[in-house]
Amino acid sequence: MAQKRVLLLCGDYMEDYEAMVPFQALQAFGISVDAVCPGKKAGDICRTAVHQSSGHQTYSESRGHNFAINATFDEIEFTKYDGLMLPGGRAPEYLALNEAVLDLASKFSNSGKPIASICHGQLILAAAGSVKGRKCTAYPPVGPVLIAAGAHWVEPETLSTCVVDGNIITAPTYEGHPEFIRLFVKALGGTITGSDKRVLFLCGDFMEDYEVTVPFQSLQALGCHVDAVCPKKKAGDTCPTAVHDFEGDQTYSEKPGHDFTLTANFEGLDTSSYDALVIPGGRAPEYLALDKSVIAIVKEFMETKKPVASICHGQQILSAADVLKGRKCTAYPAVKLNVVLAGASWLEPNPIDRCFTDGNLVTGAAWPGHPEFISQLMVLLGVQVAF
Repeated sequence: MAQKRVLLLCGDYMEDYEAMVPFQALQAFGISVDAVCPGKKAGDICRTAVHQSSGHQTYSESRGHNFAINATFDEIEFTKYDGLMLPGGRAPEYLALNEAVLDLASKFSNSGKPIASICHGQLILAAAGSVKGRKCTAYPPVGPVLIAAGAHWVEPETLSTCVVDGNIITAPTYEGHPEFIRLFVKALGGTITGSDKRVLFLCGDFMEDYEVTVPFQSLQALGCHVDAVCPKKKAGDTCPTAVHDFEGDQTYSEKPGHDFTLTANFEGLDTSSYDALVIPGGRAPEYLALDKSVIAIVKEFMETKKPVASICHGQQILSAADVLKGRKCTAYPAVKLNVVLAGASWLEPNPIDRCFTDGNLVTGAAWPGHPEFISQLMVLLGVQVAF
């Protein structure tokens, strides 16, 4: 069967997670994803927005990553795609005024091909006349627009609520990504097997935003049970994250990211109940590598030969745990010294999205490599997506 192809409709100041998580998750699951933006071509950048509840009457906004478009809007051939995804954020406010965008949305809607729209993305569907008579949810302030457009408004019980009506899947925020993405994969004809796995994430303050949330929600979308823990923190606590990007400086830039909510207590954790370990990068690994309890957890997973997936600066923890001797390993290039001094054979990440598997160990250099990183971990876990 031919590879499934999906179109991701982007714009400046779309919500950071709502673009990148489905973009990289679907690629990890074997789906080809073209990200396009009106007025832009392949290789151009869309700026993104970090939206989250910060105790104010509405969400806060700060600058997110720069999102690279990989296809050209003016060259789109609708017939070549099996589904459409609409991220939220502020972009849909002006994309909903673009006739070419509305024509595209109408074609997908009228053809019966799956459309997955999240947060403010439903403004585009409303403007295209695609929600009339359809059950639909969204970020709550979008509700009046959808009602005016003739939709049967479904008030979201939580910000993770998803609603399916025919070929249209809607959700209110990125908190619902796991079910949102899973429903879209199902609508594309996908079947997920082997998902009865438990995965542990080792987190810390100022880990890289994408490097925790993209694999975390991707694994949840596959049906895995995923827990995130952090030393000296408990379930419900948050870790601030860092947005690391490449903006022409000699090293990556850093901006504040989303606050990431932990799901389990670090103290008293039964690590033996988990099938795999994931270590995000960012700045957290610098100090987590000094924590004896963290080192003990890493040693346990490596000694029992359970899958361990580590990305970017996460390999600083592997190096400190002395588990890399004789192993083949990559990392963010600045971490090469740690890896080599730990006795590993260095694998050059060229290009930067290259990832490698050596036995039970998956390593990657940076968040652009998430599709390979996640798919290689899936192989070790025995999780598959088939069409």
